[in-house]
Amino acid sequence: MPNNIETLKFTTNPDSLGIRLDIFLSENIETWSRSRLKKLIDDGDVLVNGRAIKSSYKLRENDEITVELTERESDTFEPEEIPIEIVFEDDYLAVINKPAGMVVHPGAGVSSGTLANAIAWHFKFQVPESDGSRISNRIGIVHRLDKDTSGLIVVAKNELTHEKLAAQFHDRRVKKSYVALVHGFVRKLTGKIDAPIARARSNRVKMAVDKNGRNAVSIYKVRQRFERFTLLDVDIKTGRTHQIRVHLAHINHPIVGDKTYNGGRDKQIPDALLRKAIREIDRFYLHAEKLSFTHPVTKEQLEFTQTTPDELNRLLSML
Repeated sequence: MPNNIETLKFTTNPDSLGIRLDIFLSENIETWSRSRLKKLIDDGDVLVNGRAIKSSYKLRENDEITVELTERESDTFEPEEIPIEIVFEDDYLAVINKPAGMVVHPGAGVSSGTLANAIAWHFKFQVPESDGSRISNRIGIVHRLDKDTSGLIVVAKNELTHEKLAAQFHDRRVKKSYVALVHGFVRKLTGKIDAPIARARSNRVKMAVDKNGRNAVSIYKVRQRFERFTLLDVDIKTGRTHQIRVHLAHINHPIVGDKTYNGGRDKQIPDALLRKAIREIDRFYLHAEKLSFTHPVTKEQLEFTQTTPDELNRLLSML
């Protein structure tokens, strides 16, 4: 996410009453396409009277509209010969085990070294839509993982597969389960965090629980307890930016190693060796462990499990 976000503000007038929000924006922000503006709305970067709202919303008198023009993602991916671990692959899609430290998609000042660049190289030998040197983002990335989140991610090899997978994500038919090590002793064996998420008002490059944000639901279950930490299984019913990290911090159990959201809790760990180990792995303890969805073509139910990386296992063993 970029550090510098251009913000535009509008107030409706009599001529704009009853017009759809996305149409109004496309008429007033000429350098951005309607599809790009719709994505801003869907991502919660457009607020009407301080609230996230749907693109189909029809404007009313004296509506105040705030638009945050986040950096545009690349239209195409430059292929780069970057090794990737492929868990499953056929003619239509691939499931990849993404390492921590790898950005999924070019943007926000990152133009190379991403998973998208890697799959562009891998797919260019197989996908006829590619011109051999660049590959459109209409295929490929369907969903995201944060840079320092490792684990399973599915990518599409053609536009139709991409659309069908995206529909499954939209309809919440894709099951995603994560494992997270959090600070504190989580007393409830299971719990539901139902708290809307929006950009943080004090720091627009972060996310926060906000009553005016977009609906976000996470379900957690205790896998193992330690004296000062708890290992959780976390299923997400929605896919908001930084959702698990924000939600767990919201209930005062932030993820170990998360410098953005754990409020310095890592530095308060009494064990000096453990503090040192967390600094050295230079990532947070969040791993996309399980992924299941219906194959868009064969209709087979696919289920995948990816064990946690060695650096997280070593950290866990110290507890």
